Amino acid sequence: MTDADGEILTLDEVAAYLKAGKKTVYRLAQQGQIPGFKLGGTWRFRRTELDRWIAAQIAEKTQDRT
Repeated sequence: MTDADGEILTLDEVAAYLKAGKKTVYRLAQQGQIPGFKLGGTWRFRRTELDRWIAAQIAEKTQDRT
């Protein structure tokens, strides 16, 4: 496992990474629509899980078009 594989991001970092608002990322996490976990009451996200989630979202949208 490389450092990037285990990289843990904060909600603010995920919002910047996804180019989305912090409230949007928080809502998605609360609803279980984006992979994340709480640590000490604050949301944390694994970059590799986010990348897989993004790929799945793209694949789903591509399938919807066909």
